[in-house]
Amino acid sequence: MERVAVIGVGQTKYEQGKRETFHELVFEVATKALEDAGIEITQIDNIVTVSSDFWDGRTISSMAVQDAAGAYGKDITTVEGDGTFAALYGMMRILSGGFGTTLVVSHHKGTESNMNGITNTSFDPLVERKLGIDAVSSGALQARRYMSKYGILEEQSALVSVKNHGNAKRNPLAMLPMDITVDDVMNSPMLASPLKKLDCSPVTDGACALVLATERQAKKLTTLAKRVWLKGVGHCTDAYRLGDRDLADTRALKDAARKAYEMAGAGPADVDLAEVYDAFSYMELMWLEGLGFCDDGMAAEYMERGAFNFDGDLPVNPSGGRLSANPVQVAGLAEMAECVLQLRGEAGERQVEGAGTALAHGINGMCGQAHCVWILGK
Repeated sequence: MERVAVIGVGQTKYEQGKRETFHELVFEVATKALEDAGIEITQIDNIVTVSSDFWDGRTISSMAVQDAAGAYGKDITTVEGDGTFAALYGMMRILSGGFGTTLVVSHHKGTESNMNGITNTSFDPLVERKLGIDAVSSGALQARRYMSKYGILEEQSALVSVKNHGNAKRNPLAMLPMDITVDDVMNSPMLASPLKKLDCSPVTDGACALVLATERQAKKLTTLAKRVWLKGVGHCTDAYRLGDRDLADTRALKDAARKAYEMAGAGPADVDLAEVYDAFSYMELMWLEGLGFCDDGMAAEYMERGAFNFDGDLPVNPSGGRLSANPVQVAGLAEMAECVLQLRGEAGERQVEGAGTALAHGINGMCGQAHCVWILGK
């Protein structure tokens, strides 16, 4: 099977209240990614966009950004979900043999949406939706189950927020760079027990794009320094209804991670840095366990030791994570872009020394129903 590389990346700054339209955001990152790769839109064979009718507030929302992505006269497909799944689709289309290059583009404007109302529609319309449950309240249920099962303290989860907001100070694209303490997190407004405001990711606007290419095309179009290889990927989906799964069980993530590691011929010990989906502080702890970086229930202890700090054994979310900026549809693709910059040695102040292998992780659905794990390397 031919290898696939990321040869170009483009991101906006992540913030609230961006004045640009969806089209302008898409055009900006598509242009940046092509410039980064050193190619023209005419050298792109296939385009994958990420959009959602719910988040964009219009029917067939993907059609509204196709021209801005340069899709005129080209094959184009669309994904509704996290950007990691769009990259997976883009790679699959390349490996089908039909395309040599693919542009993957994702956008999100949370400030023009209603997060509570939209995420409420993710639930069963006959029972759960009528309860008013949404991303935050369902996350609170999962956090409580996880904390009860393993004896995790709220203060231990708060350490994730402290770490990631501090990491964001090194990232000029992050929305919420700041120095905070565990007490600051604990004293922030309660949204849904045990989740406080600083345990939760902010409403965010932004966009991201990646250029993918076959090994043959990557060598033809770019220099060695621009190529970061997609070494392994795995994905898995758990049961839809919250009551049909143990919310503290990361079985779907474990399966996705196992597939990614096997494809890459690597393991958790080979990873130099990880960008892990942390829409809520407790999630980073759960997902680190599911990814195999520690045993179940032990991530909080590792966090207390500083193992996942920027200068720790395994830097996790050196970009600041989703707690510092969470454009929902873009999140996983932005993680992959960050991993590419790290592996190229182009991450600036947030550069992890000696980064040779990186992991990016995204989720779809409430409480991590579906997971997609990527292993990237030089």
